[in-house]
Amino acid sequence: MPGSLEGEVALVTGAGRGIGRAVAEALAAAGAAVAVMARSRDQVDEAAQSINQSGGRALALAGDVTSAFDVQAAVAETERQFGAVSVLVSNAGITGPFAPIWDADPDEWWRTQEVHVHGAFLCTRAVYPGMVARGGGRIIIVSSRAAERGGANLSAYQIAKAGQLRFTESLAAEGAEAGIRAFVLHPGFVDTQFATEPLQREDAQKYAPQFVARLQELRRDGSLGTPISRVADLCVFLASGQGDALSGRYLRVEDDWHEVATKAALIEQNDLYTLRLRTLEEPAGPTAPASPPIH
Repeated sequence: MPGSLEGEVALVTGAGRGIGRAVAEALAAAGAAVAVMARSRDQVDEAAQSINQSGGRALALAGDVTSAFDVQAAVAETERQFGAVSVLVSNAGITGPFAPIWDADPDEWWRTQEVHVHGAFLCTRAVYPGMVARGGGRIIIVSSRAAERGGANLSAYQIAKAGQLRFTESLAAEGAEAGIRAFVLHPGFVDTQFATEPLQREDAQKYAPQFVARLQELRRDGSLGTPISRVADLCVFLASGQGDALSGRYLRVEDDWHEVATKAALIEQNDLYTLRLRTLEEPAGPTAPASPPIH
């Protein structure tokens, strides 16, 4: 494993299935007590039961990250059973509408911001006092490569994911003196129900047909995605403190994290692994290759 988490208490949102569940299982395997949170009671019960049967310690919490009441209740129950949260993995997410801005459903568009940005805010705000009391903690926000660039017909998701990057940078700066370290990561394109949802969505087929066709092609030839275990291992690496020098930065699952961490001083000096404006006087580097917009 990338690190030991004995004595740590983790809260993972969006943990009923997919990336969130894999992260929760990896944190538990590394020694952390894990609170598994998602809206579906059946899913979190199953995830927690699986962890407990494997020798870990897990607590199932059904709740919505956009509800301050649900989040506060989840954190209070975690603290009651395990102690103050020292690791938060904010993973809950939705794709949002596939549509041009003028044709997107306003409520669905705004719901995307609520889940990704307001949800991360509410969870951070709820665990923060306990982390400070413990002398510090680590907050990991699962974002997407969609944050890196704009594009047509997925504005809600792209804007929400870009907001997570800036939220993490602010959090790292504000929490540094209290020992809070914050990270935001691109998990790669993982073959989960969430990532492949566009295949069944009429709006995706209408407004993103090339993406849907590419997704179908990748699934057929078996070359779709990043191993989910690699995402989970990156979260364990960050939760264990090995990446603390990279607090506030945007990490990509395909990188060699150990190597990147050794170059933290260079990264800070050159302000790398973050979103910045470059002008004609300060030209950008080579354009990154295009990738699917969902993770």
